[in-house]
Amino acid sequence: MLRAEVCSKSTLTFLMEAHDALSGAIAKRAGFKGLWASGLSIASSLGYRDANEASWSQLVDVVERIVDSTELPVLVDGDGGFGNFNNARLVARKLRQRGAAGIALEDSCFPKMNSFVGERHPLADIDEFSGRLRAVKDTVAEDLVLVARIEALIAGHGIDEAVQRASAYAAAGADAILIHSRKSTAEEILSFSTAWEHRLPVVIVPTKYYRTPVSAYRDAGISTVIWANHSMRAAIEAMGRICGRILAEESIAGIEPDVATLDEVFELLKYDELARAEALYVHPH
Repeated sequence: MLRAEVCSKSTLTFLMEAHDALSGAIAKRAGFKGLWASGLSIASSLGYRDANEASWSQLVDVVERIVDSTELPVLVDGDGGFGNFNNARLVARKLRQRGAAGIALEDSCFPKMNSFVGERHPLADIDEFSGRLRAVKDTVAEDLVLVARIEALIAGHGIDEAVQRASAYAAAGADAILIHSRKSTAEEILSFSTAWEHRLPVVIVPTKYYRTPVSAYRDAGISTVIWANHSMRAAIEAMGRICGRILAEESIAGIEPDVATLDEVFELLKYDELARAEALYVHPH
């Protein structure tokens, strides 16, 4: 399912961020057909920084819960693979076992730092990173969609460097290219897309250039847009507001209209299915 979506040349696909089973279930209820297991959001939900502080085993545990709760295809933010080619193929194999549909690997050095933090973002050697991609491809073959994420624009290099890396990663077996940018406009993303000439599907993450209309991506032939961290950020804002009000008002009476009802919680997590199963297995007629 994910391969059909991400590698489609005719339609623009949207993936919504999920950082736990609950956010995944909410995204599914909203109507999203695929999910992005965000490294930033998962790390944040665990109380870690997006700097490889959370381990790969913690990542795959969270992904398993997202997959179980939604049954949607999940593209996993695998950072740089948590080390060398051997770490990367281990993570990919474990993600396949836990039901993930794809993995995105970025050409950063270990430990990585979030693309929007600071100015120092050293890139991996092209040949070395290509080896990581080949190792993953050889390990999971067609079972996982392999997305090569290019950080050249984040690191301050030009379009030519990004295209050179994309070409090498395509040759190494990537199914799609994720080109990342921290600019407030989509100009360099669209320039890359033009220079790349659709040799592989292009995936983008418009966190910073969010004012660009989606029509521009359709016109450019972009394959997939990832809304990468917005459920996590929405949760922080909402929980902060509610906690502040409860503390100030010393009451929950005023906030009840602004939070989900318990019935909504029970419906989202399918308590009714448990009741039906109990009737079938505990009290059969």
